[in-house]
Amino acid sequence: MSKKKPQPFFPPPKLPRTGVESHAHLNSRHYALDFAEVMERASDAGVAQIIQVFLCPEAWAEGKERFAAYPGVYFILGTHPTEAMHYGPSIEQGMRAAIAADPRIRAVGEIGLDFYWKDCPPDTQKNVLLAQLKLAGDLALPVVIHCRDAEDEMFSLLEGEGFSEYPLLWHCFGGDRAMMERIIGNGWHISVPGPVTFPANTALREAVANIPADRLLVETDCPYLSPAPLRGKRNEPANLGYTIAAMAQARGVSPAELWTLCGDNARKFFGITPK
Repeated sequence: MSKKKPQPFFPPPKLPRTGVESHAHLNSRHYALDFAEVMERASDAGVAQIIQVFLCPEAWAEGKERFAAYPGVYFILGTHPTEAMHYGPSIEQGMRAAIAADPRIRAVGEIGLDFYWKDCPPDTQKNVLLAQLKLAGDLALPVVIHCRDAEDEMFSLLEGEGFSEYPLLWHCFGGDRAMMERIIGNGWHISVPGPVTFPANTALREAVANIPADRLLVETDCPYLSPAPLRGKRNEPANLGYTIAAMAQARGVSPAELWTLCGDNARKFFGITPK
């Protein structure tokens, strides 16, 4: 008897092909063996476009060709705060050159502050964040922010540098309503990941329920942060259906309606033409 072929994962509910995965790390080694299948599952699950994150110019140069056959994939490029000690003139020049060469790069990110990990001193992170914010401003590109255990410092820095009302996406939001209201009060956008599905995250769902409709996006941050039914397993864009279902329930709307809304918001934020 032949071995039964594993069935591909299609998350409920069935969604139209109008969604956008707003933050993925698909150049990760975790997808080395089944990348094409991951991309096929994403399309079948309703993902029309994907925002792929490159964390340095070298990663972009090495990884961009993987996506050559996928015109619905766009890029963001930046130095993550835990790698800020490696940032310098050569990295910045590489970022400028990459952005000039590749129209698929649509934002500077993910950049920010991360005080959870102790890989890089806070002052170094702040200086590198400031340098990349200036780069984004010089190039008139949106910014995608990473913030972990550094919310007060992040708000102080961004507000102090005049980034209120700048096109900015707060990636992987996991805060409460008060934090959400401060982000929205600055004119920024919010992207919600899989942990919104975790039963204990009631404060996060309350925040999601009250985010203005035109400021809301959805993401996986894959291969990390799988939604509750798949917690502890590798994440991928096809799993966004679970996240959207939890968000839609919190907001009292249909998953398909919210899926398209979040997709439209992402396309507008990143300047993407619908396919």
